[in-house]
Amino acid sequence: RMRLRIAQRLKESQNIAASLTTFNEIDCSKLIEMRKAHKDAFVEKHDQKLGFMSAFVKACTHALMDQPEINAYIDMDNKQIIYHDYCDVSVAVASPTGLVVPVIRNTESMSFADIEKTIARYGMQAREGNLALEDMAGGTFTISNGGVFGSLLGTPIINPPQSAILGMHGIFERPIAVNGEVAIRPMMYVALTYDHRIVDGREAVLFLRKVKQCIEDPYTMLLDV
Repeated sequence: RMRLRIAQRLKESQNIAASLTTFNEIDCSKLIEMRKAHKDAFVEKHDQKLGFMSAFVKACTHALMDQPEINAYIDMDNKQIIYHDYCDVSVAVASPTGLVVPVIRNTESMSFADIEKTIARYGMQAREGNLALEDMAGGTFTISNGGVFGSLLGTPIINPPQSAILGMHGIFERPIAVNGEVAIRPMMYVALTYDHRIVDGREAVLFLRKVKQCIEDPYTMLLDV
């Protein structure tokens, strides 16, 4: 039944939204360095491993606050756009019955540790089949991480009634130009699928550029710049 419901919602999304996808690439060097330098202290203090998802959730939260259209949705019944002054980020998690998207609520006020603990708890509940329907209701934006399976690139489908979804992909070493020279860097492609009825290309591109900035220089998230 859950698989049928997922199929119905995904097809609904394709039929209703004017979906368009834009792409960017992110140099994950500094994020990997930060994690390597602080992962042991993080585990010691929070009793939780430090992954990459918390950084991407926080980066998306900063970008959502900068681009409120992406954090909004169209209320078709009342013919109006509803804007949110909070960020509830749905994170796609694999479960024995299929893909589920539990919601991390109020990420604008959460720390990296809060986010990592919430994701770990949801992951355990998903594997055990204990996720409640209310855990998956009410998100304002979704992140899907195909990178855990080794995906290079993909175009995620919007989770209705949300207006956009970020697709993360695998981190692979690639040659890129850095200050006029070729360097090998750990790179990730990211994709933002958005509903063109409410989000214009400018907002979508600026959103991805903000995510890129936050991941390539994690200190900007601490300084809120």
